[in-house]
Amino acid sequence: MAGPSSGGIRAVVFDVGEVLIDETNEYGTWADWLGVPRHTFSAMFGAVIARGEDYRQVFQHFKPGFDLAEERQKRLDAGLGEFVNALNLYPDVRPCFDELRAAGFVVGIAGNQTARAGRFLRELNLPADFLVTSDDLGAEKPDLAFFEKLLEHAGLAPEGTLYVGDRFENDVLPAQQAGLRGALLRRGPWGYVNDEHPDAKQADLRLATLSGLAETLRALEEHAGE
Repeated sequence: MAGPSSGGIRAVVFDVGEVLIDETNEYGTWADWLGVPRHTFSAMFGAVIARGEDYRQVFQHFKPGFDLAEERQKRLDAGLGEFVNALNLYPDVRPCFDELRAAGFVVGIAGNQTARAGRFLRELNLPADFLVTSDDLGAEKPDLAFFEKLLEHAGLAPEGTLYVGDRFENDVLPAQQAGLRGALLRRGPWGYVNDEHPDAKQADLRLATLSGLAETLRALEEHAGE
């Protein structure tokens, strides 16, 4: 889709967790599943992120030997599988998508989600041109293959694509290494921790909200043309 861009940007692709979806409730259900008070789980989650550890280490603190895939299946078997609906959607998401598409940008969604989560996300009926999960692509961030397969799937040029994420090390840096541009959103636990990291300055764009993103990209385009 041709249209206005920022320095050649034609498409904006969004991560899911804490970019589009507020994951507070999902992590709360994991605390419930483990039999841990939600505030205790939340505190440990924050500590693990602040130390720069993999978030899956949180589960190990409460249940050594925890296997995420196995526990996901157990939750499904118990009728308590992951679930997403419009109540979990951040309020600036739909207006942002509408504005970007009206301005001529391709809008995509791509994150580390299961095929099941992908089905729920599609039921949100967001005004996006495409939606793919890591299960669909057969690769997970921060593996560069995730971004390479994403570009191939959507038929996008890397230099014309901006990837918006809340994690520098998992979203922005690998996106840039794959030739895309990366925007760091200060939202959710990773967003705030990463925002203070020295390497966060390498992000092509730093955002406090998705509101006005189309206008921001238009302004950058005008400035680039001066």
